[in-house]
Amino acid sequence: MDSTRQFWEDFYGDKDQVWSGKANPLLVREVADLAPGTALDLGCGEGGDAIWLAQRGWRVTAVDISDTALKRAAAHAAEAGVEGITWERHDLAASFPEGRFDLVSAQFFHSPVDENGGRDKALRRAAEATAPGGTLLVAGHAGWPTWMEDPPHKDVHFPTPAEVLEALALGDGEWTVELQDLITHDHPGPEGQPGTRSDNVLRVRRSV
Repeated sequence: MDSTRQFWEDFYGDKDQVWSGKANPLLVREVADLAPGTALDLGCGEGGDAIWLAQRGWRVTAVDISDTALKRAAAHAAEAGVEGITWERHDLAASFPEGRFDLVSAQFFHSPVDENGGRDKALRRAAEATAPGGTLLVAGHAGWPTWMEDPPHKDVHFPTPAEVLEALALGDGEWTVELQDLITHDHPGPEGQPGTRSDNVLRVRRSV
């Protein structure tokens, strides 16, 4: 098992549940009004986004590098009685799901063990996998919470929407940038410390 996969297996194996199980709010905000079709959820984790999409009629391919995360996500979907999700394990820097999708979602697609520009490569593949008329949605943190004085992984860079757009290398005239946004929200610390955190969101649509 390589170091990237081992990192995420350890990350998910350290706790019985890492995330809340709810869909990411930025996904909900940007996708709630879209007509359901096929969706690709990159870095699906424990399945909160994929389950939310499937409950709204999307046919979802949900991808993660961690077998532990995928097994947990599939169990959560079964408990919720949700069908219409295909779970696939990929190291997205090395392999990618087949097909094209009406929605490709990369929510907080960060990694402290991103090697050799793997994130940018995966996002370019994500753009290639977006069907004509489809939406590519990339959301990510813009920095650490304001209350965090000594953050872990200090060398992690949080790309701006403009940097993500540049890395995608989209073809001229083939895409429409529908949204580049910076959102700041309340984000208290684990001991109730007051604070905020800012997130970036980029939404682009492929021409028909």
